[in-house]
Amino acid sequence: MNKAKLLEQILSEENLKLAMKKVKDNRGEPGADGIRTGDPEDYWYEHGKEIKEKIRQRKYKPQPVLRVEIPKPNGGVRNLGIPTVADRMIQQAITQVITPHFEKTFHEHSYGFRPERCAQQAIVKALEMMNRHNDWIVDIDLEKFFDTVPHDKLMTLVAKQIEGGDVVSLIRKYLVSGIMIDDEYKESIIGTPQGGNLSPLLSNIMLNELDWELEARGLNMVRYADDCIILAGSEKGANRVMQSVVKFIETKLGLKVNATKSKVDRPNKIKYLGYGFYYDSRQRMYKAKPHQKSVERIKQKIKELTSRSWGVSMEYRIMRLNQTIRGWVNYFKFGNMKTTCEEIDRHMRSRLRICYWKQWKKVSTKYKELQKLGIPKGKAWAWANSRKSYARVAGSYVMHRAMSNARFKEKGLIFLSTHYAKVHI
Repeated sequence: MNKAKLLEQILSEENLKLAMKKVKDNRGEPGADGIRTGDPEDYWYEHGKEIKEKIRQRKYKPQPVLRVEIPKPNGGVRNLGIPTVADRMIQQAITQVITPHFEKTFHEHSYGFRPERCAQQAIVKALEMMNRHNDWIVDIDLEKFFDTVPHDKLMTLVAKQIEGGDVVSLIRKYLVSGIMIDDEYKESIIGTPQGGNLSPLLSNIMLNELDWELEARGLNMVRYADDCIILAGSEKGANRVMQSVVKFIETKLGLKVNATKSKVDRPNKIKYLGYGFYYDSRQRMYKAKPHQKSVERIKQKIKELTSRSWGVSMEYRIMRLNQTIRGWVNYFKFGNMKTTCEEIDRHMRSRLRICYWKQWKKVSTKYKELQKLGIPKGKAWAWANSRKSYARVAGSYVMHRAMSNARFKEKGLIFLSTHYAKVHI
């Protein structure tokens, strides 16, 4: 690949316009310069020509990324590095041009951050392997992968596939651009900031070495970004694999394996990409379902959205619930969860009935609203004056009749069980 041609492809107007559109569509928080991703055109119109010329002359210096800590559901934090809008655009422009070239080299069982691939495909492949009697899982956890990638090793792998020295130099500049933490600059001597547009591709380039090493050893594997599982036919074999693969990862790739979180176990004892697995004894095969931690997470989110102290309209509350429900069910549609969905639906409706009761507040409003919803005057008056707790009222026959399942549907609420029935594969 001609190096001058490659750089000009990256800096072409067509490619940069597409990069700008993707940056805008992804939205996201401002980087260290404070410029929002929703309006990069004005900045690029003013500075784009100068930036492009500096890139051609190898004089462009990316700005440091802004360090943001995102709490993890199980405790701890995930470090994100937010580039400036201009750097997001350039990284996206680079990614668009070089991705097709690297795609040819990637393993077919790698599913993360790749065109027309998704986490659900990784789950389907894992199930396929489990049901071929590979039911011992080597679950390898890479410790702070994005923060520990060795630059020299990564850039050697990049340079193997890209002849354009200008492009390789530009990519390295993004790796060493530094980090802003509480307005203080810190050097980035290792790692590729999670949150940058280039990082997903760079992580696949790095871990592609692991994929092909496992292939050469004849091992069954599935990888989604830095989440990798290896499937073996026996516990003894799985333990041997764990030992040898950890050695390869740490000595050959220069990465760190979290010994505490890495383990050898049966499918029903692991969590992979939010899914859990169980053995269906009637059909004699492994199947997938949302892991219990994923179920607890959606329950917690619904609890937050149905908090009676949240002072928003019921229309807005239902809109936010629908967004959450669609996203969660669409992600787990490959799993079996009919009973789980029905259970969550019942709990959600009960909490929404509490929200309505709290919103009506006054006795006169409760009386009027209950009658509107078909409750006879006598019962409406009696319940409007009730001193029972919110939970007791929500569980009563009167509120179940007033705010029935059909009534919630009229108001536009999506039930998990209904949406699951539509999308389940």
